[in-house]
Amino acid sequence: MKSATPSDWHMQKRTPHAHAFEMRFTSSPRGARLARRLVSHRLHEWGHPYDSPLNETVTLIAAELAANAVRHGHVPGRDFHLRLTDTPDGVRLEVSDTRTERLPEHRPAGDPGDDQSGRGLLLVEALADRWGVEPRSPGKRVWADVRPSPATQR
Repeated sequence: MKSATPSDWHMQKRTPHAHAFEMRFTSSPRGARLARRLVSHRLHEWGHPYDSPLNETVTLIAAELAANAVRHGHVPGRDFHLRLTDTPDGVRLEVSDTRTERLPEHRPAGDPGDDQSGRGLLLVEALADRWGVEPRSPGKRVWADVRPSPATQR
């Protein structure tokens, strides 16, 4: 099982007006849990305390997108990639995997569909200001933006 190396922890980039963190994680439940925990930790380090609405919201979105990357985007031998950026305009979370043929769909809020799964994206839809899917080679990137608001302010 792959674990983070010291060089992975230093992939965080800092500028006066923005913070960014990115890392690859094993495509496993353990990798998804680690991704969620590191998102919350980085946001806390960047001034969004663990118990703040913004940290809780972005961490919940991270949990869903990382779990989806493991459950629906898993390709044997391939990791998933997470990128987190924090700017004065808000926080963007991106999760990329290498599976091309399974794309998440936007569903109307009142339509959970007949599937036993896939409802987590309704949560992302409700919590994020915007979200979407972009193709990449190979695979796809699912992203979500959360803007600071009175409910998510530091």
